[in-house]
Amino acid sequence: MSHLALARTYRPRRFREVATQEHVSETLKRAVAGDRVGHAYLFCGPRGVGKTTLARILAMSLNCPNRTPEGEPCGSCENCGRIWAGHTSLDVVEVDAASNRGVEDARQLRERAMYAPSAEHRHKVYILDEAHMLTREAWNALLKILEEPPPRVIFVFATTEPQKILQMASPILSRCQRFDFRRIGVADIMGRLEEVLEAEGIPSSPEALRAVARKANGGMRDGLSLLDQVLALSDKELTIDSVVRVLGVVAEERYLEFFDLVIERRHGAVFDFVEALVDEGYDLVEFYRGLTEKLRLLLRISLDANAASGDMGRELREGFAQRAAGFSPGDLVRMLAMATALEADGSLRRTGRPRVLVEMLLLRMSYMDRTVELEEIIQALGGAPARSSAPAGKQGVPSAGSSASLSVLPSDRTASAEEKVVPVAASRSGTGHRSATVRPGAASVRKKPEATASEPRSPSSSRSSDAPGVPGSGPLLAAWQAYLAGPASIPPGLTPFLRASEVRETTNGLSLKIPPGPALDRVRDPSVLATLRRGLALSSGRDSVEIALESDESAPLDEKKNSEGAEEAIRGTRLAELIERAPFVKGAVAELDLDFVDS
Repeated sequence: MSHLALARTYRPRRFREVATQEHVSETLKRAVAGDRVGHAYLFCGPRGVGKTTLARILAMSLNCPNRTPEGEPCGSCENCGRIWAGHTSLDVVEVDAASNRGVEDARQLRERAMYAPSAEHRHKVYILDEAHMLTREAWNALLKILEEPPPRVIFVFATTEPQKILQMASPILSRCQRFDFRRIGVADIMGRLEEVLEAEGIPSSPEALRAVARKANGGMRDGLSLLDQVLALSDKELTIDSVVRVLGVVAEERYLEFFDLVIERRHGAVFDFVEALVDEGYDLVEFYRGLTEKLRLLLRISLDANAASGDMGRELREGFAQRAAGFSPGDLVRMLAMATALEADGSLRRTGRPRVLVEMLLLRMSYMDRTVELEEIIQALGGAPARSSAPAGKQGVPSAGSSASLSVLPSDRTASAEEKVVPVAASRSGTGHRSATVRPGAASVRKKPEATASEPRSPSSSRSSDAPGVPGSGPLLAAWQAYLAGPASIPPGLTPFLRASEVRETTNGLSLKIPPGPALDRVRDPSVLATLRRGLALSSGRDSVEIALESDESAPLDEKKNSEGAEEAIRGTRLAELIERAPFVKGAVAELDLDFVDS
């Protein structure tokens, strides 16, 4: 005897047996029981979710002599058997619209529909599968009979692309009752597969059932067909090994191995990992699709520890929970965004060599900088007041006038020279200079020594006549100090550098010696220098004041300006990249008047 596929052997025969589509089956069953069946139905939804099956059950129910008062067909009489199997019947006709799509086919169907059913108590049911393949002319030929059908004639159109019907023949939609079928969940598919295996007398493991159900992608027919395929290899027991061998499903342990690479930042091992996948015969596109699911699972566990799938084994649940603890939710969101972007831009579908794309995706994840909370950055920059009266340097929050470095490192190891460093520097008027260095891992705060007001000053900065901040050294010097301390507008980020500059009064104005750094190049900008001159003139009560810049470096001024300009551009680019990766830093930069310096 020839083998009958499981998808056909275990096809539902009654409304209650159709999984997930209760909103359709219950409505149709009550319509049959209450004699309120419509003359035309449009069944829309993905393939393999029960559209044609429910159309046949509807036809069985309308023509079953043993139908229950609730509208259920018996499923075992001769009429039900012929309709369920799709055999030829006088009153139930199935038409493949993909191969009978022309206007002549539609006219023949219309002429056949004009004949009465074979018996008075029966109904003629026409089931058109792949209805979106009908031409515009064919729909126009059917339009009149759909609007005024003969008695006891019912049309059922099944399609996976209802939008095409809307584009070609939108009047058809108003003449049909439309039902949208849903994808079948993994749990429902697993339950049905388990019932089939029990009926066949074949033991199974939950991991194997789950792998087949996920591979089915929401289609019950696909799930049964895949199960049939795996059982062809081993019909004694359904194991995860047989599923992996036949269907190419990537084992869960491979994803755990990859997450370990990312957590431990073993970048070079990514190539060996992909090489092993290829050598073992895995499909890299299949691995990629599974990776998005596992990242989503890690994100759910990270947000809710009890969110792991109940059909997963205890060891796997613990393994994924352990890996989820190594990432913050923000890290997982960015990794998931990286993964979904690869498919969204279509590059994975267009390329014939997915290996390079997958390798680059995994490398980007391994090099990804870890998320740091904004509160931690503000605290490290001294934005939060100390909570106790302990001396500065004894607390996690540095005091004003000191310099603090926020180093985010793995909790079980120290920083290495190879680790990627993303510097963020902050300077606020009146609070001294601070810099934050962000490395992947958990946060720890380190103090960096800096000279304070109580420490001896260097000889070059102890000139009593030129020292900044000494009132009464001269009228312009006093005006300069008043200008810096007043509400006048100073270009953002320059105030602390101008206060730290050495100022000397000249015949026509002031001479500034600004410490080397990004501020020196900014002050050389003609518009910035003009703003400072206008502000000093208003503060001193003069019509105009000259401000000259000094440089004590040996390099010529033009070379120094070009070099510092290039460095400033690099710093600006790095700060923009940091803000793009961590948008919450943008608020801190604007609120605290931050600038980017090397720590």
